[in-house]
Amino acid sequence: MKDITKYQGVIPAFYACYDAEGNISTEGVKALTRHLIAKGVKGVYVGGSSGECIYQHVDERKAVLEAVMSEAKGKLTVIAHVGCNNTADSVELARHAESVGVDAIASIPPIYFHLPEYAIAKYWNDMSAAAPNTEFVIYNIPQLAGTGLTMSLLREMLKNPNVVAVKNSSMPTQDIQMFKDAGIAARGEGNFVVFNGPDEQFVSGRVIGADGGIGGTYAVMPELYNAMHRLVDEGRIAEARAIQYDANRIIYKMCEAHGNLYAVQKELLHRMYGLNLGSVRAPMPGLVPSDEAVVVEAQRMIEQAVAKL
Repeated sequence: MKDITKYQGVIPAFYACYDAEGNISTEGVKALTRHLIAKGVKGVYVGGSSGECIYQHVDERKAVLEAVMSEAKGKLTVIAHVGCNNTADSVELARHAESVGVDAIASIPPIYFHLPEYAIAKYWNDMSAAAPNTEFVIYNIPQLAGTGLTMSLLREMLKNPNVVAVKNSSMPTQDIQMFKDAGIAARGEGNFVVFNGPDEQFVSGRVIGADGGIGGTYAVMPELYNAMHRLVDEGRIAEARAIQYDANRIIYKMCEAHGNLYAVQKELLHRMYGLNLGSVRAPMPGLVPSDEAVVVEAQRMIEQAVAKL
């Protein structure tokens, strides 16, 4: 029987951290890890969309994970996204992730080419085979990957005993229920996890059965997501919904910027906590002077929402 309790909670998607020249800042990575430990989150999801994985080299992704593990090991659940545009690099990252002691590896499906399901299954299983003692999380994000997780593909992947979870970033909460049902049918109650992905529906996802969440805005306002998670567990749905509305309004505000959402959030963490995480890597757009009003208002909204807890 697997210990799924380590996945039940709020798991921020870890931001890429750069220095002034745009290189990986391992000091920034360590500082952000310490910050999230202090905020009481359950874990971190390293090297995913928020980590700008598709814009980083294999060696950079290894350096980031090593820096996270130097601070987080034994303190946080660490899930390392290892998917790359080719199987060889993905396998290399999977092997490395196991060597540094992560709790699980994860991957999106292959992007760009629309491959048949048997090819996607082999891509994932090749990674899993490279980390045979590490659990595997399927990352379903069809709006970006161009391929969605079907029930037939999930059932095929459940033949791999290391597949322990789905990180579901599709918009229908119904998908959470369907994936959870399939996991329970294959493994039994309490042996399979589904994470809510879309931050704007954290409460909805939890209510329909998600065990926790992995999200790209958690790190800038973890207090709100921790509170939502606790309130859902306590059955206080109306209170959780009110916090969800606050979080959503903050997300909408941050998305008004010319700069990418992650650039906004890293700037907020700098202003609020003194974290030096840099900007985003091109071709993502960085902040421009006209974004100042958005950043100032987003900070005010976060602080106001946290003060209400």
